[in-house]
Amino acid sequence: MTVHISETEIKAYADDGVVLLKNLLSKDEVADLKSGIDKNISNPSSRSKVASDVKDPGWFLEDFCTWQENSAYQRIIFESQLSEVAAKLMCSEKVRLYHDHMLVKKSGTRQRTPWHQDQPYYNIEGRQNISFWIPVDPVPLEWTLEFAAGSHLGNWFLPRTFLKKEAKWFPEGSLMEPPDIEANPDKYRVLSWALEPGDALAFHMLTLHTGAGTEALRRVFSVRMLGDDIRHAPRAWETSPEFPGLSVELSVGVPMKHKLFPLIWPANLA
Repeated sequence: MTVHISETEIKAYADDGVVLLKNLLSKDEVADLKSGIDKNISNPSSRSKVASDVKDPGWFLEDFCTWQENSAYQRIIFESQLSEVAAKLMCSEKVRLYHDHMLVKKSGTRQRTPWHQDQPYYNIEGRQNISFWIPVDPVPLEWTLEFAAGSHLGNWFLPRTFLKKEAKWFPEGSLMEPPDIEANPDKYRVLSWALEPGDALAFHMLTLHTGAGTEALRRVFSVRMLGDDIRHAPRAWETSPEFPGLSVELSVGVPMKHKLFPLIWPANLA
């Protein structure tokens, strides 16, 4: 299945930091990905965590970096069109895998993911990056992600833990706090979309976004990819996800050429 990425979509990604991609995956790919997520749910890795409060009637499960043990994830990452789409949206000649991320909210989950950027949690610097957020269940507008359009062009904001609001990464006061978007709706253009299985959201790792709770099972596979200008930025703290020992193998400021981050586009170079 060929998906044409239009100039309008490329511009939306550059300007807004997020774009909706309809029917990015085929029905067979969605079915395969669903089986991979279900396998991941039944056998989570040691990196997995429950990101909802113990008092929450639902359950928000996250897991990271399991693609090497999950054949369905491998097929989506290496055999689907995602890497080519990433290259076009990032305006990058080459694309590397950064990491996969499973996000599952069970029916009745009240936990709302606070407004945040992804890149401050990571060990990378650079502008050419992308995250795909791919649900295998219908996501109505009430339960979808929301994005502050254009926020990827501004400041980095202080990352905190979602439940306890702890500054476990950059020290307190070293970065600005995320703005209170709900309290100042006139200052921001908030974008959100309902999604069907096969649709995907593509967004920049610095785009501010938030996620709602859900009244039905919401299984999502997310994969992050890196473009030409991304460089290694080891931190003095444990990143999320963590890549143990990487700072010994990769120097500061070098490209992410490592077996953990394989080249996935162009396909003939992978």
